[in-house]
Amino acid sequence: MENKKINTKNVLSFIPTGEYYYRKALKELQRENYPKAHKYLRRASELSPKDPLILTQYGIVLMEMQEFEQAMDMLHLAHELDSKEPDILFFLAEVHAHMGLFWDARKYAKKYLVYETQGKYSAEAMEIVDFAEQEDWQLFDDDGESQDSECYYRQEKARRMMEQGDFAGAIERLEKLVEEKSDFWGAYNNLALAYFYIGEAEMAKALLHDVLRRNTGNLHALCNLAVFHYYEKNAELDDILELLKKIQPYVFEHRYKLGATFALVGKYKEAYRWLKSLQKRGFDGDPAFYFWLSHAAYHSGHEEASRQAWDQLKKMDSDKDGYEPWSDHSAMPHADALEHDRDYLVKKLDHAKKSERLFGLFLLGKSAHKQEVISHPNWLASDQPSVLETFVLGYALGHPFKKEIPAEQAFMRAMEVAEYLYVQNGMVTEQQAEVFQLWFLLVEEAFSRNYPFKNPAALASAVEYMIQSAKNEKATKKELADSFGVSVATLTKYVKELTAYLMDAGS
Repeated sequence: MENKKINTKNVLSFIPTGEYYYRKALKELQRENYPKAHKYLRRASELSPKDPLILTQYGIVLMEMQEFEQAMDMLHLAHELDSKEPDILFFLAEVHAHMGLFWDARKYAKKYLVYETQGKYSAEAMEIVDFAEQEDWQLFDDDGESQDSECYYRQEKARRMMEQGDFAGAIERLEKLVEEKSDFWGAYNNLALAYFYIGEAEMAKALLHDVLRRNTGNLHALCNLAVFHYYEKNAELDDILELLKKIQPYVFEHRYKLGATFALVGKYKEAYRWLKSLQKRGFDGDPAFYFWLSHAAYHSGHEEASRQAWDQLKKMDSDKDGYEPWSDHSAMPHADALEHDRDYLVKKLDHAKKSERLFGLFLLGKSAHKQEVISHPNWLASDQPSVLETFVLGYALGHPFKKEIPAEQAFMRAMEVAEYLYVQNGMVTEQQAEVFQLWFLLVEEAFSRNYPFKNPAALASAVEYMIQSAKNEKATKKELADSFGVSVATLTKYVKELTAYLMDAGS
């Protein structure tokens, strides 16, 4: 074989530059392919972070994709590099207008017109100036503070850092901001949230109390304080909720905050009232708005409104499939079903007795609040969950178990007994709760002693008989045996076995 030698002198290395990706982006923009243009411009900005032209074009594309906060970032960077470029000034005006910061939108539009009285964007710049001057009421934010673009920008930067998990960085920025502007209540509220997320709950609450002392009735502080007490399961929550129920806000943002807070803490009737009032007045909400509206509507008995809100949410965020408030139920929950009573469910999950927690975990699998509870930071947080608790939680969440493993097979039979009991009414009522409490007390004791739980139907009939006989009800063994499809002798056998475990559990 001929030994060919490669001539390396003719090999050219290719090192892509920001200009290279910028030109590729322009071609995609001509085709109106914004996702590809976005991809190339992001790469171009990484390779040429000091090129104001690239940063400006990236900001324009981000605006087209409704990413206004990121667009503002890019345009501010471009402005720092070239403070007199008219196009940058115009797009800064536009992005501020999109975000409702009309004072600053007018400021940048006027600066543009100084340089370009007859420029290609002069007509649009004049429209921004005219609109801002006609809408003086929009020069103030929700807490009555005159808007300061630089402070707002720094606060939003910190908020995005929090969304990305950089709480330490957000806290550092917000601490500096409140030090410089001591009455910037929005920054205080975000700082309190950041402290709460890193586990500094007392510091977070102290900040909110300071806001309320100096700015009495600050709705965002009250709502955040309610959320903190809710997550910590503090008795103070009731007092704050009573206060929030008396507030009658007019501003859209306040109604949204109030409605979302009520929804988060499970006060769905109040939540639906405020969120629905926004929709009736033409409020064009974000995905979070329709998420809370759907949940509030569903759990307050307005199923059709709930489904309409969810349809709107799916148009905006298809990733929410599977998180519908009715995802575990083909119809509205029974009003008297304990599994749909969130306060009852939470008390069981937080109970000191393991058997009660097991009962709560079983209810969780049937509950309309399942998705909410499993995402809660505290309710399922146990220092040392037992194997059995882990099994029941897995069962509630639909995790598979292996029948070839004796312990898992025995556990599944125990759950089959619970299902036999559940199917009697298709829900758990106050009257029926006792039989479940007894069953999970027996499961706790018997599982620890490797009981195989054979014949689930017989075990279900036996535990029902034990409850009814203890209450001196007139049901006979034959009636119960027949209802579960077993013989009286089999029922009697399992009553005897369970009674032995009951005696051990009580000793």
